[in-house]
Amino acid sequence: MEYTPPPLFKQGPSARVRLVFFVALSVGLLFADARFGAMEVVRKVVGTVLYPVQKVASLPVEWGRAGIDYISTLDTLQSENKELIREQIQDKQKLHELETVKQENEKLRKLMNVGNTLQVKRSILSEIVSDARDPFSRKIIIGKGLIQGVKEGMPVIDELGLLGQVTRAFPSRAEVSLITDKEQIIPVESLRNGLRSVAYGGLDGGLIELRFMAANADIENNDLLVTSGLDGVYPRGIPVARVIRVERNSRYAFASIFCEPIAGVERHRFVLVLDTFRDTTSSNVENAPTTEGEAPAENAPTTAPPAAAATTAPSTALPLPSNNLRAGNGN
Repeated sequence: MEYTPPPLFKQGPSARVRLVFFVALSVGLLFADARFGAMEVVRKVVGTVLYPVQKVASLPVEWGRAGIDYISTLDTLQSENKELIREQIQDKQKLHELETVKQENEKLRKLMNVGNTLQVKRSILSEIVSDARDPFSRKIIIGKGLIQGVKEGMPVIDELGLLGQVTRAFPSRAEVSLITDKEQIIPVESLRNGLRSVAYGGLDGGLIELRFMAANADIENNDLLVTSGLDGVYPRGIPVARVIRVERNSRYAFASIFCEPIAGVERHRFVLVLDTFRDTTSSNVENAPTTEGEAPAENAPTTAPPAAAATTAPSTALPLPSNNLRAGNGN
C-alpha cells in the first residue's frame, strides 16, 4: 500500500520525479560541458565568488604551518648561531696563539742572532718559569740549571740587551738577578765617547744609576751605555741602558745620572745565558814568556788571563774593589 501525504501537505511534484529531473539535468550538463565547454564560464564565476570563502577557510591551516615553520627555523638559527659563535671564539683563540708563536719565533731568531754575534764560548737558550719569592728583590727563575751547563756568574741577555746575571744555580733551575736589582753592579761605557762608569741597580721604577760621576762629566740624555768588559764577566758591547735624566748641582761633586734599561727586564719570556768562562790554566801556560832552549824563570811574570787583565785595568772614575766588578754584584 503506497503511502501518500495528506492533501493539506502535498506540494509540487513527487520525489521520484524530482530525482529523475535532476539526474537528467546533470547528465545533460556533463554532456554539454564535455562536448561544447558550456560550463567553463560558470565554473570561473563560481570559483571567483567562492575564492574569498576558500581563502578564509584555509587561513587556520596556513597559520598553523607558518607557526611550525617559524619555531623549527628559530631553533635551527639559534643552534647555528651558537655554533658560529663557538667557532669564532676558537678561531680567535687560534689566531692569538699563532700571533704569540709568531712573535716568540721572531724574538727567538733575534736572540739566537745576538748570541751568534757575541764572542762567547757558548750560549744556552732558556725560558723564564717564574719570579723569585722575595718581593723586594728583582730576580727571576729560568728553566735551565747545572745539568744544562748554567753556572753562577754567567750573564743573561735577551734580544735587546743585558738582562742580568746568574747568582744561584740548581740542577734544573737557576736564579737570575736582574740589572735593576739592588745588588747588581755593572761596568759600562758610553757608546758615544767611550766614557767608563759603573751602573748600580735598586732604584724605584726599575731604573739604574751611574754613581760617582763628576759633575762636569761628558754624559748627556739619550746616551747609550754598553758593557765595557772590564770585569771579565760581561762581554764588551752588550747594550745595558739609556740615559734619561742628568742632574748637576754645583754644591755636589758628583752628578745624579739615571738610566732606563734597554732589555725587557719584566716583559720577555726567553733569555740567553752566555758562557764566558775561559780555561785560565791553559791560557797562562800558552802566554808565558819563554825563549828557545831556555826554561822560564821561577818568578818570571806571566801574562794574565782576560778576566784578571780586566780586573787590573787602569782605574776608572770609580775606585771600586776588583772583586765587586768581577762578581757583578754588591756581595
